[in-house]
Amino acid sequence: MTDHILSWVTFLPLVGALLLWTVVRWEAQARLFALAVAIADFVLSLHLWFHFDAGRGDDQFVERVAWLFNGRISYHLGMDGISLVLVMLTTFLGPLVILSTWKAVTDRVSNFLGFVLFLQAAMLGTFFARDMLLFYVFWEAMLIPMYFIIGIWGGQRRIYAAVKFFIFTMVGSVFMLVGIIWLYFQAGSMNLTDFLNLEIARGAQLWLFAAFFLAFAIKVPLFPLHTWLPDAHVEAPTAGSVILAGVLLKMGTYGMLRFAMPLFPEGVAHFAPLINTLAVIGIIYGALVALVQPDVKKLVAYSSVSHLGFVVLGLFSLSQTGVAGGIFQMLAHGLSTGALFLLVGVIYERRHTREIAEFGGLAHGMPLYAVFFMIATLASIGLPGLAGFVGEFMILFGTFSSQALHGRLLAVLAATGVVLGAIYMLWMYQRVFLGKRSNEKNEGLPDLSLREMVVLVPLVVFMFWLGVQPGLVLDRLGPSIDKVMAPFAQPGQHALHTGETSASNPGFVIRDTEGQ
Repeated sequence: MTDHILSWVTFLPLVGALLLWTVVRWEAQARLFALAVAIADFVLSLHLWFHFDAGRGDDQFVERVAWLFNGRISYHLGMDGISLVLVMLTTFLGPLVILSTWKAVTDRVSNFLGFVLFLQAAMLGTFFARDMLLFYVFWEAMLIPMYFIIGIWGGQRRIYAAVKFFIFTMVGSVFMLVGIIWLYFQAGSMNLTDFLNLEIARGAQLWLFAAFFLAFAIKVPLFPLHTWLPDAHVEAPTAGSVILAGVLLKMGTYGMLRFAMPLFPEGVAHFAPLINTLAVIGIIYGALVALVQPDVKKLVAYSSVSHLGFVVLGLFSLSQTGVAGGIFQMLAHGLSTGALFLLVGVIYERRHTREIAEFGGLAHGMPLYAVFFMIATLASIGLPGLAGFVGEFMILFGTFSSQALHGRLLAVLAATGVVLGAIYMLWMYQRVFLGKRSNEKNEGLPDLSLREMVVLVPLVVFMFWLGVQPGLVLDRLGPSIDKVMAPFAQPGQHALHTGETSASNPGFVIRDTEGQ
């Protein structure tokens, strides 16, 4: 079984989804069955965590079987430290998401849970795929369940939000597909390693980088391609928002790091100043727009635009610290924002509104709820001792110390996003939880139930655990980051740590395909 552990982890949720759609149709049975499948998948993924060799940066647990065209297209799975971290986040959130739907979803339950498990399988396959066609199949497969989750179980404007989500992400993916096909005819296979070994002219790299980056930037989403995100978050059911914020948005930044950056280093060098500028604009813009939101869920949605801007800035600082911080921030954001969306769902189930003006003084009647919300808020704004602090600090440190164009200025401007984040989150908390209860509709609201506590406690534990022991994750990332970032570094050195520049790319040291 362990010889094909990546396939087991990927396809177990898909098998569960098929059974939910065909055999396990009763509501109570469907809930227990889906939860059991998600827990089993998490347990299987623990094998990957405990048997992963942290000293290696190459792919482990590799599975490869010829698929099409005499093996030029293959079923090829692998996992390095970067994939490991995101896979663990996906399988960890799976059972919590399903448990959160116990009372929130009451219509066509087995169909809904089937789509949740189908989406989990597609996300896991995307992280494992090492054949570009296989990656594209998993990438596109994610659209289908998310479209139905928003479109069927969403809010009043669910159809508009679902169609907008689908069109935005589909359009970007088509350009990436064209780039993949062009690379296939150059490399003679769809193997990612063959793509990485290609010697691509600078002009072609610029076009190909743009095609890949557009697909990933939409998925992040990076400013100004973010407009689908608030609609999708607001209209999606709580479980959909948690998956969207927790894992799905990370597909974009993962794609940048896994494919766009190592495949097209000349494109990175050319576009990095523009991308870093857009990332900083997104950090500040997302925070400012969040500041004026009257809806708690929309406020958290715009905070994601700001937080993911930090991730992109860290990746394109091209420093070891910045990239590691970016990946860590993906994990921290998945925990804190996932918890915030779950908590917003809790109050929406009780009051059927998310308007900030409807609340006030909730801490008096719901002390446990207020405590969990405060912890998630502090993790989101990056308080030291919580996971969010580690990621943001490393990103700012990596950007400030890099030789990227205006790196220090970018770091200073991005730091304002941290301040703005603290302002809009704490102000929202003050208006919702503190003061007197002026709205009689908030009288007698029940505090967190045991089931809701079971969902939230694991998230809070990991917010603290990763905040005080970040090495638990960072130790597994280092060699993999070195390998992915190798095109940007002189032998034995990290990019931007050399203090050297090239004539055509004043901010970056680019190593050619022969390592010179």
